Amino acid sequence: MCLSAQVSLGAAAILIPAGAVAGASAWRQDRRYVMIATLPFLFGLQQLVEGIVWIEGRAGNLHHVAQYSLLYMFFTWIAWPIWVPLSAYSLESGGRRNLILLFVIAGSMLGGLQFIPYFVHDGWLTTTYLRWAVRYQDVNLLDGLVSRVVTYAIYVTVIIVPFLLVRDWGIKIFGLLVAGVLVVTYVFFSYAYISVFCFGGAVISAYLLAMIWHRRHISSR
Repeated sequence: MCLSAQVSLGAAAILIPAGAVAGASAWRQDRRYVMIATLPFLFGLQQLVEGIVWIEGRAGNLHHVAQYSLLYMFFTWIAWPIWVPLSAYSLESGGRRNLILLFVIAGSMLGGLQFIPYFVHDGWLTTTYLRWAVRYQDVNLLDGLVSRVVTYAIYVTVIIVPFLLVRDWGIKIFGLLVAGVLVVTYVFFSYAYISVFCFGGAVISAYLLAMIWHRRHISSR
């Protein structure tokens, strides 16, 4: 997340317990919503990791910075492109469910291609610090085949379209919010897009939490 370690850790302190409560609530009410209800929990974990990246960077522990940066990118390339379409998949049935499954497969393939090479090629992931953001610079395995624009277009499609395919309008709205965060990040914060996008994801997690708790309130009547 941009700003500072304190902001990242503060966000984690809110999102982790709130996401855990939302997930437990969804488990009791409608288990189809468990995966999407726990997204704030996962965002909280990612913000916790970035808070540690900030701290280790200030301390000059470059080895720890590299380790926690890898963990941060695990969320970016593995958790989101797989967990997000899976959460939409769990909400649907019939033909739409089969269509969303294609996005799960595409997200898994893209994430694996991008993340696994970090362990094989030293220097493919570097972390630098700006005044108000962490910049994760990487070499993508697909760089030799397609431009970064194409890679990111596939990534964006995988994490947005499944939400828009879900019949539940509350989930569709969340997908539109994610799209809005992506646009703002690309236009204004391209210098640290990975960090800032995840900050935006953490912010819009508030919408998911409100939606889950609203459903809980209605069902308890």
